[in-house]
Amino acid sequence: MTQLFVVLTACPADAADAIAAHLIQGRLAACVTAVPGALSTYRWHGAVLREPETLLLVKVPHTGLDACLAALAALHPYAVPELIALPAERVNAAYLAWAVAATSGPPDTAPA
Repeated sequence: MTQLFVVLTACPADAADAIAAHLIQGRLAACVTAVPGALSTYRWHGAVLREPETLLLVKVPHTGLDACLAALAALHPYAVPELIALPAERVNAAYLAWAVAATSGPPDTAPA
């Protein structure tokens, strides 16, 4: 049976729309939910930083997970992007079927 993953990545707000559009147009993800207003606190090069970000929740069937992660790594503006793939333990069967269908076939040629 197909498994669904939720990939978490935080990015600057000005990059979120382009990343989401690329993933959807390329059929690399079934859905990307952007959650604006996240505030991340982290250590980078010895300094503690606090930055506003947009959290992206990327839903992708396991068959496309590696391609999705590769695309995110290439598109992401950070040198070390947060790319965390969590397997969904339970998924509505109709949603899972839709996610598989949404990521099947050739990439779109028109903007989303």
